[in-house]
Amino acid sequence: MVSTDWKSDLRQRGYRLTPQRQLVLEAVDALEHATPDDILCEVRKTASGINISTVYRTLELLEELNLVSHAHLGHGAPTYHLADRHDHLHLVCRDCADVIETEASSADAFARKLREEFGFETDLKHFAIFGRCRTCREDREPAAEDAGPVEHTRSLPE
Repeated sequence: MVSTDWKSDLRQRGYRLTPQRQLVLEAVDALEHATPDDILCEVRKTASGINISTVYRTLELLEELNLVSHAHLGHGAPTYHLADRHDHLHLVCRDCADVIETEASSADAFARKLREEFGFETDLKHFAIFGRCRTCREDREPAAEDAGPVEHTRSLPE
C-alpha cells in the first residue's frame, strides 16, 4: 500500500510518485534493509521491465529527497531503508553476519568526543560497526570446565 506521505513529500519537492518510484519505495519498505539487487528482485515480482539502472537512479533521487537512507553493512553494495523509520546504528557480527540495530543515541558520547576534539560532526547511521555479537563471543570463550568446541547454531539473516 502506498503511503500518502510519499506522494505529498514528492509533490512538495516538485516530483511525482511515478510507478517506478512507488515500486522502489514499496520494496524498500517491505524489505527494510535491502541492497539494490534485493530491491530489483522485489520490484520485478510485479514489474518485470524494471532494470537495475532504474533502481539505482530511483534510490539516488529518493535519498536526495530524504525518503530513503543507506548504510554500508559490509564490502558489497549499501543497504537501503526508509529514512523516516530507521534512525539507528548497525552492529554487524563478523562471525555470523547478524545485524543488530541500536538507537543512534548509543553513540552520543563518541559523536560528542569527535565534535569536541576535531570539530567533526558525525553521521553514524551510514556505516556499520563491526565486531562479534554476544552469542559468537560466548561460543568462542568456552567455560573453563568445558574447554571443548562449542557448536554455533545461530542462523544467518536472509
